[in-house]
Amino acid sequence: MHKNALTDADIILHNANLLTLSDGNYGVIENGFLAMKNGKISDLGAIDETLSAFIDNTTVSTFDLQQRWISPGLIDCHTHIVFGGNRSQEFEQRLNGVSYAEIAQRGGGILSTVKSTRAATENDLYKSALKRVECLMDEGVTTIEAKSGYGLDSESELKLLRVIKQLDSTLAIDFTPTFLGAHALPPEFKNDPEGYITLICEEMLPQVKTENLANTVDAFCETIGFTRDQVKRVFEKAKELGMNVKLHAEQLSDQQGSQLAANFGALSVDHLEYISDEGIEAIAKSGTTAVLLPAAFYYLRESQLPPIEKLRAKNVPIALATDCNPGSSPCTSLLLVMNMACTLFKMTPLESWLGVTRHAAKALGEENNKGQLCKGMVADLAIWDIEHPSDVPYAFGHNPCVGVFKNGQLILDKLNQTN
Repeated sequence: MHKNALTDADIILHNANLLTLSDGNYGVIENGFLAMKNGKISDLGAIDETLSAFIDNTTVSTFDLQQRWISPGLIDCHTHIVFGGNRSQEFEQRLNGVSYAEIAQRGGGILSTVKSTRAATENDLYKSALKRVECLMDEGVTTIEAKSGYGLDSESELKLLRVIKQLDSTLAIDFTPTFLGAHALPPEFKNDPEGYITLICEEMLPQVKTENLANTVDAFCETIGFTRDQVKRVFEKAKELGMNVKLHAEQLSDQQGSQLAANFGALSVDHLEYISDEGIEAIAKSGTTAVLLPAAFYYLRESQLPPIEKLRAKNVPIALATDCNPGSSPCTSLLLVMNMACTLFKMTPLESWLGVTRHAAKALGEENNKGQLCKGMVADLAIWDIEHPSDVPYAFGHNPCVGVFKNGQLILDKLNQTN
């Protein structure tokens, strides 16, 4: 059976260790091979003498990986990677004792980035985002979720989504666009939050849908964001338009956003430091993924840990992401996030791997296409020069990724380099 599949393959990777992540564990296959056909994984398994002889003599394109490791391509399932300007001065303010909430109340925070983003051209935004994206690509990331949310008016929100679409069309990796109009209250609606929600529901969302710029809607449910009732209005409109929803929830306080998101069948709820037992129960029942963002936790010097043990106990899938943004997580390393998840949140190395592959795919509704090595999945692969999968979250400041395949095509090749 393997031989027939290999004969029909486009590319065969062999003399490799496979990190399949397909059985709730590492799912390691030692001395294995992986075959690709038409951008998908067509076969994989351990190599015996017969298969080894066939691979040595086949005319199919082959790569001898010299006992390197193959994993699914990594997925960064929560980013705000397209924005104008930066907020290094706010970083200094926080180090001098000003809280994130205080900065936002003074007109800084998200609104500071809104001003810079509105002034930037699409080309400006594309070029600045590209630098951040390239950092992630170099670490084996093959899919990035990217949110709007720094425009906060119709023209600027659509501008951000068009830049995300341009990134998707010009780069080898995939971008999943998310509309986050309900990110903060714009200055034009300072005293009229309900009016802004009406603008989102009656103008922005229909335009996003008509132009096919995003199929997922996010919101920030928080004391410095929007109330449950306001988010509910946005979600009702999103569902009316046939769009998926997800939510920034319980980052700074428990606003019971997780229960609201669960009621709408949200793909994910993200942050969750303050999620209650009731919130955990709700997302467990709805099948919603918990996305944890340890780089934001670290950067804001938070002390309230997300309830990892309780999430585990309810078998809630836990994804990880960079939360790349200018104010609370200017992070462009998903490998560092894996380390932070282990050191700060006391997750295991296996959990960190699942967090950036299988569970991250589920947070984007892509669990049937990405996040595992198994037949029929998209051939998004990362190649690692390591001795064991735990080496990746173990060491920080080091990038052992030496190759990336996207849809079965080699897009990053350091295979002849030594680390």
